[in-house]
Amino acid sequence: MNKLRQFQDLGHVAVLIIGDYTARIGDPSGRSEIRPQLSIEKIDQNARTYVEQVFKILDRSRTEVRFNGEWLSVLKLEDIIKLTSMFTIARLLERDDFHKRFIENAPISLMEMLYPIMQGYDSVAVRSDIELGGTEQKFNLLIGRDLQKEFGQPPQLVITMPILVGLDGVNRMSKSLGNYVGINENPNDIFGKIMSIPDSVMRAYFELVSSFSADEISSMFNEIEKNNANPSHFKRVLAKDIVERFHSMDAAINSEKEFDR
Repeated sequence: MNKLRQFQDLGHVAVLIIGDYTARIGDPSGRSEIRPQLSIEKIDQNARTYVEQVFKILDRSRTEVRFNGEWLSVLKLEDIIKLTSMFTIARLLERDDFHKRFIENAPISLMEMLYPIMQGYDSVAVRSDIELGGTEQKFNLLIGRDLQKEFGQPPQLVITMPILVGLDGVNRMSKSLGNYVGINENPNDIFGKIMSIPDSVMRAYFELVSSFSADEISSMFNEIEKNNANPSHFKRVLAKDIVERFHSMDAAINSEKEFDR
């Protein structure tokens, strides 16, 4: 979202696609087993929550929110057959998680095989010129390029961003793993959670979540590496910055005081 906001600040309009329809399949990225399907009610609830949160980062006036059910729900069987005819099983098995499961003789559902194609079709539907996503989405984003070529559109540029590590410093940040920081959480909880992250992942948090420039971040970590500055001091700087961003400066000041009580 930070990178998307940077594009907005440069004058671009961001098209934020909510995968309400692809969520019925479930993104198999990084999965070693078939993902359980969510109910339509749960998907709708998640979508509403997501839209509420993103505007704490994105500029509402430069954001177009689209739900991919808008174009995926109207596809007929002949449309889906046409889409699937553009790819081979061998091509889809190039995806790391599918390849791993295939080698291990673990189940891969046809439904999961459809996911990259359905997500890729999003790029066709909105005529995307640049698509941003996490590194684990690279395969799906490239499928989008392939589909755009098939539909006579200029292929989008693809920009991938590192996945933010969770509070445990090991696994990707995930609500299901309980190692996450929620944008709408209480300021005191956000501050405390950021202070709990391992020093080893602090730079990643500065680079992916904070409002500091690359030069400012490099300067801070030079202080740590060359002058033996206390990492805890800069972790406080990070925690205050994140609380201020999602709440207010007063909330950042008060949450630090509460942390020190």
